[in-house]
Amino acid sequence: MNILICEYATSTGMGGTFLLEGKAMLKSLAESFVAGHHEIKYTTSATEIQVGTPVYCTEENIKTVLQDEGKKCDAALVIAPDDLLAGLVEEIEEYTSNMGSSPKVIRECADKFKCGKILEKNGISTPRLVETVEELKKDTNYVVKPRYGCAAENTIITSNPSISQDMVVTEYVEGEHLSVSLVCANAPLPLTINRQYIEITGKGDRTAIDYKGGITPYETPDRELIIDTAKRAARALGCRGYTGVDIVMGDRPYVIDINPRPTTSLVGICKIIKPQIGELLIGAMEENLPPTVHITGNYEFRKEDLL
Repeated sequence: MNILICEYATSTGMGGTFLLEGKAMLKSLAESFVAGHHEIKYTTSATEIQVGTPVYCTEENIKTVLQDEGKKCDAALVIAPDDLLAGLVEEIEEYTSNMGSSPKVIRECADKFKCGKILEKNGISTPRLVETVEELKKDTNYVVKPRYGCAAENTIITSNPSISQDMVVTEYVEGEHLSVSLVCANAPLPLTINRQYIEITGKGDRTAIDYKGGITPYETPDRELIIDTAKRAARALGCRGYTGVDIVMGDRPYVIDINPRPTTSLVGICKIIKPQIGELLIGAMEENLPPTVHITGNYEFRKEDLL
């Protein structure tokens, strides 16, 4: 199969850890597909990964490149920030098979307010959304984050939040920060539970949350409950392909975010999983996933390791 991979940071030359994490995901995916004897092309502004064939592009012409290359491949996989992902997927869906979620699903996952409402409607535990000042309680911490944003980007904890249309305010849930990686077809296939290394900095009424890395797999006595919650969340949104569900394990699993695309945890999972991620993604397209996967060993990842 001829497969095109578009990882946005690599494709447009974004700097910092965005590029480093993006390149790591791109390389892991490309190696996985090549191990299954598939032909790989990947979009890039300059960076090469020594596997597959580079297709050069810029931020200005990336949509045109996706259209042109989409006509030449059997399937394509796009990884991009939440606010850009749906638009880029639309560019390839007209010409080839999309290995991930639909633009509609991507937009619903990216809208943290709408996503929270969908989860609530389906009886899935998620931190309580606060929509008006009158709902705020004294001596209670809240998480404030952009309505559209990636991971813990620009996320703070405060007891005195402002309510606005472009931010989402939820009650703060104390607990263990986890994620569940899935490959989704009509029935989601769980891969691993991952522990997230989250750093909370600052003091007083305003502290910040930052994602620093993680370890996969992570063993927990609540495994079945956590996996069941993640599967229900992915089904409620209609996710396809690789999906990451962020969870805080408190008195029960609370779904924090749903990422309808490969996430950084994929880098570690690719090193310890059989069958290969590439084969699982193709299997999801064909509704031919195995009942389980085999995990050998574990993998720890920290952002500073990429520097």
